[in-house]
Amino acid sequence: MKTRILLLVGMCLGLAACESMDLVPKSQGNTESWYTTETELDRKSTRLNSSHGLRLASNEFYILGYWQEPLNSSEQWSDNTTYRQTNRNPGSGGTILDGTMNGQQYEVYALWQQSFKLIARANTMLENIHKAKDNVTQEVYDRYAGEAYFCRACKYADLIFFYGDVPYQEETITISEALQRGRRPKAEVIPLVYADFDKAVARLPESYGQDENIHATKGAALAMKARFALYMGDYEIAAKAAKDCMDLELYSLEPDYAKLFRQSTKLNDEKVFVIPRSIENSVILDSWIVKNALPRNAGGYGSYNPSWDLFAAYLCTDGLPIDESPLFDPHNPFKNRDPRCIMTIVEFNTEHCGFEYDPSPAAKTVMNYTTGKKQSNQDTRIVNQYSSYTGLLWKKGIDASWTVDQKVEQDYIIMRYADVLLIYAEAMIELNRIDDSVLKAINMVRARAYGVNVTATDSYPAVTTTDQTELRRALRIERRMEFAMENQRLQDLMRWKLAEKALNGYNYIMLIDPTELLNNIVNKNLWFWGKTPQIDEDGLADFSALFNAGYCSQGAKRIFPEREYLWPLPTHDVELCPNLLPNNPGY
Repeated sequence: MKTRILLLVGMCLGLAACESMDLVPKSQGNTESWYTTETELDRKSTRLNSSHGLRLASNEFYILGYWQEPLNSSEQWSDNTTYRQTNRNPGSGGTILDGTMNGQQYEVYALWQQSFKLIARANTMLENIHKAKDNVTQEVYDRYAGEAYFCRACKYADLIFFYGDVPYQEETITISEALQRGRRPKAEVIPLVYADFDKAVARLPESYGQDENIHATKGAALAMKARFALYMGDYEIAAKAAKDCMDLELYSLEPDYAKLFRQSTKLNDEKVFVIPRSIENSVILDSWIVKNALPRNAGGYGSYNPSWDLFAAYLCTDGLPIDESPLFDPHNPFKNRDPRCIMTIVEFNTEHCGFEYDPSPAAKTVMNYTTGKKQSNQDTRIVNQYSSYTGLLWKKGIDASWTVDQKVEQDYIIMRYADVLLIYAEAMIELNRIDDSVLKAINMVRARAYGVNVTATDSYPAVTTTDQTELRRALRIERRMEFAMENQRLQDLMRWKLAEKALNGYNYIMLIDPTELLNNIVNKNLWFWGKTPQIDEDGLADFSALFNAGYCSQGAKRIFPEREYLWPLPTHDVELCPNLLPNNPGY
């Protein structure tokens, strides 16, 4: 029973002793002796350590699991991806896209637990930091308090978005007290989250030295506040926080969009808040992601793939959707597309991870650029039945370095400057305060994709409309092109109330039988798409005409019921703490 209670971190908010969870090994001290000096506030170990994770106090705020688990998988739960011919939803007891989500599901429990674990650490810091008052400068004191406020705000922001009303706690409590806690209306908690962000902004420095780059900054607090406010529909707050972040003039867009995501690119001025990974310290990208993203020719599985829905969403170079642009050719679908398309999805007949990529059933052999010779093509289903069912592979951030022991130390990006710009633009659009600053913010992001300055409007399809409806659509498409594979799509669909529309329907894939694909599509010169899919007013693709013509197959059907706009409460918590009830509607 003790173990079950301590797993229930959400109800043990800020408990000083959680021995069964081994959160703090006994050799690392205790809250009686911590927080008395700057060394104890921060052991100066700002990168990930080998066996014990990050060390005391503020460094423990940046344990990777607190920030990535489980939302680093949310791209899988959207219309941007497919897993083989099915939806890959690894939850236990239910899944997110088959309509059976429940409180026993891993994702439901993991987000709740990881969030409250970090909140507990933040509360403990704030309760104990006074012990260091006489031993550190006011600047140091404020910094560590600011980090605690920042982390508490970020995690409550996640909890409110996914669960709605949540227990709220600002101090340590006993287990018996925890078991009596109920949920607090989110309308009461939201202002408290904003207040924590403001406290963080007031206390955090604008920047650190490079050896402390993972710690929260003033800009990170402003940016995360802006994101939360946008999610809550508080557009005035979102616009101001984003503009304040922009006005710091500390951040800029990395000129090379593709370079931004490579594991060789650690620090640049676009990354506002990241958690770094380190091969040296055994903190690496999840092996499932690595194996499933790599092509089969390069030793991977090639089974976690971009969806046709995403592929169809990229605009053409004239700024028009594929069903409106005369530049689009369904038989050469990468041609004349927004440059982010081929930076995100592997273009056919190009080199990727040392091999030519060609999913066509006519391509039984491809070039191995390492040997300079042709070899059997494991990335076509006529050779290997488990190669990509969509014919598409991820490219964004993925290169030959991923094949080296398949160990990847790519930064986990939580916030970058492109998002700040688009948050500002979206908030101003929703306020219907559309001016040149709004257009510039969107166009800066789009121009960067084309590798040109925002003022070079003859070299990219600049957004010029000031109509609110048209601009809202342009902004949403821009976000999809810009942030594909960055685990933002599900949250965008949910907050726009488009999840039911986008996520109820089939994953469309190539004809499942590769021989049929060869005979009916390739040999009839209909490769890749037999005809152009239609794009609706929300930028969503319709492949029914292709399916009805026999040009493709239906994969798994996505199911997103209305109730899933809010997640259920974890079953263990509800069983132990009945005051949490009632559960969210439908569960």
